[in-house]
Amino acid sequence: MIVAQRKPIDEILAMLAGCRRVLVLACGGCVSVCLTGGEKQADILASQLRLAAKARGQEMDAQSDCITRQCDREFFADLKADPAGFDAVLSIACGVGVGYMSELYPAVRVLPGLDTTFYGANVGPGQWQEYCHGCGQCMLAWTGGICPIARCAKSLVNGTCGGTKDGKCEVSPEMDCGWYLIYQKLKAAGRLDELLAIRPPPDWAKDRSGGLRRMSVEELADLGKE
Repeated sequence: MIVAQRKPIDEILAMLAGCRRVLVLACGGCVSVCLTGGEKQADILASQLRLAAKARGQEMDAQSDCITRQCDREFFADLKADPAGFDAVLSIACGVGVGYMSELYPAVRVLPGLDTTFYGANVGPGQWQEYCHGCGQCMLAWTGGICPIARCAKSLVNGTCGGTKDGKCEVSPEMDCGWYLIYQKLKAAGRLDELLAIRPPPDWAKDRSGGLRRMSVEELADLGKE
């Protein structure tokens, strides 16, 4: 799932400077699971905006709404009010939702209420941890299911650097070295020989450096025929 955290209220207020009518739009997808972008959070944020405006001697009509997902066109039909009737829409979806809504409603000022952080899993009550970087060329088959792009601070793909010590990363003594975890996982599985294989360098054109990435049903069908 995509994990995000709410922007500081001062940053949000600065973005909304001059806005008198605001729609705080929640997303019922990933960000509702990590308790930052759901319906309840939209209600709370709208209330905070009204109170903050009142404390400044101003008035703000901050309303809230929630749709199932902001990354699918069909769900925007469930909006209770026309976004064009507001000075701004403060989206508390991930960056995908903000970007897509900006495209669907080009005349509407759509602002981000969250900072999108990573693709993660729920590892405990109220705890999420990054597992994927979305590099476009998954190598988990030969790294024991541990992503070196996400788990290594330097995103190294050919083994540990010289800064690791006692299984920890030089960035922080609290951070496990991603490649140490990979080594231990493969060692326990009796698969250390897989690290000796000569592999071609990653095709970084499939990562963000290659520009806008797209995928279609037709492309998926073609891949299935290969």
